[in-house]
Amino acid sequence: MTTPDPGVYISPAQMYQEVRGLAQAVGRIETKIDGILNETKDIRTDVADHESRLRTLERARWPLPTIGVLAGLAGAATGAAALFLH
Repeated sequence: MTTPDPGVYISPAQMYQEVRGLAQAVGRIETKIDGILNETKDIRTDVADHESRLRTLERARWPLPTIGVLAGLAGAATGAAALFLH
């Protein structure tokens, strides 16, 4: 007859130490996650700022080609008028 395996015995003190170790590890992880969330908040703020700056530049830039085309048409019209009026 064989004797049954008594198994592994974990004392309450060992269990408490493990739980305390896990609690400390979770605390460190929470601290790191809070730091990462703060950094991403800063990044989101920077991206929003860059986006608004780009939109401002795009709005300020579109009249330049239009002004160039209008100036070209005015010059062509002036040249045509001078050619036909002589």
